[in-house]
Amino acid sequence: MKNFNIKAVLFLNYFVFAILLNSVGTVILQMQQNFGITKSSASVLEGFKDLPIAICSFILASFLPKIGIKKSMLIALFLVSCMCFVMPFANEFWFFKLLFTIVGISFALIKISVFTSIGLVTNTDKEHSSFMGYLEGFFMIGVLMGNVLFSLFIDDHNPRSTHWLNVYWVLGGLSTLSFLFLFLTKLNENEAKNEKTDLLGDLKNSISLFSYKKVLFFLLCAFLFVLVEQSFQTWTPTFYKEILKVPTSMSIQAGAVLAGAFALGRFLSGFFSKKFSWIYVVSFCVVGFAISILLVLPLTHNTQININTTWLNAPLVVYLFPLMGGLLAPIYPSINSVILASIPKYLHSAMAGLIVVFSAIGGTIGSIITGFVFQEFSGQQAFYLSLIPLSLLIVSAVIMNKLKINPKK
Repeated sequence: MKNFNIKAVLFLNYFVFAILLNSVGTVILQMQQNFGITKSSASVLEGFKDLPIAICSFILASFLPKIGIKKSMLIALFLVSCMCFVMPFANEFWFFKLLFTIVGISFALIKISVFTSIGLVTNTDKEHSSFMGYLEGFFMIGVLMGNVLFSLFIDDHNPRSTHWLNVYWVLGGLSTLSFLFLFLTKLNENEAKNEKTDLLGDLKNSISLFSYKKVLFFLLCAFLFVLVEQSFQTWTPTFYKEILKVPTSMSIQAGAVLAGAFALGRFLSGFFSKKFSWIYVVSFCVVGFAISILLVLPLTHNTQININTTWLNAPLVVYLFPLMGGLLAPIYPSINSVILASIPKYLHSAMAGLIVVFSAIGGTIGSIITGFVFQEFSGQQAFYLSLIPLSLLIVSAVIMNKLKINPKK
């Protein structure tokens, strides 16, 4: 298969960062139990992760190809490997702030590099869209495996136990392995570079993207989607622990089930993107997810669950809640692929940077709002609020679909 080695490396890199990035929900739950941190205080971890992603993406996106796509990914993997090997000795909240800052900076390098690389290893718009769907699906497999991995290190009988920190030895080894595989793999980066411009010219190209209405509505879509997605992914473990009253390890495993539903949805998006227009896929998913919220959340009130509850004897709602992720999942790869496929390859790095920036801001705001509403009102009301950005998302997507881009070469 053409470009098989580099495609495999892109999947592996995304897998590693899926675990690290989406462990924030588990860490927030453990911070409350280990160190007595409040929900609103713990929610800032999302900001320590997402704001460095946004800042670094904005600074690096326009000229990262000149720095080197492969070199950038190697730097990112080296940084997170080092930090993972420090974390088993963490005994204060600031360690976790530093961890997610490093993860955020590194992911900015990885995501821009990966999104730019997709255009280098695919030949058609449909191939681009399909590969994007499969890649994002594999990302969710990483989230699933990460939740399962963390749950194996959780001590349900001693909430204050820090034994779970030993999971970072495993993650450090995985990051190092990914580094070695990438180091030994070749990547032709020539098409991602615009040799006619210097760094100032690259920055102007990046800024010029804002002159296209389609780009602006896309960025709004990305912001709104991640606002909803991160709210659910980050706060599902806490929702299960405090609202449904299931054991801690099962709460974290619920995050794995949610990730599994996301993975299935994104793999299916890779299939359906070849059969249907992206706007039909996105519209169906947004409407379906909104309806599922209205049907499932009322079932979470007054559920009777005891300490002996397992996945074999849990009430139906315990299964239904995370499965909603399957409807939400196809949206992100669909809109990302549409916008990237509509611009020249030398602008993919700049566009990927904007995607990461607006996604990061959306994730931070979504997590903080959800954490505040969860603490002051209820978990159900926190998730009902997602109906507002979902409504705005479908309107923005419809407008985006009607707009065209004809960038100057």
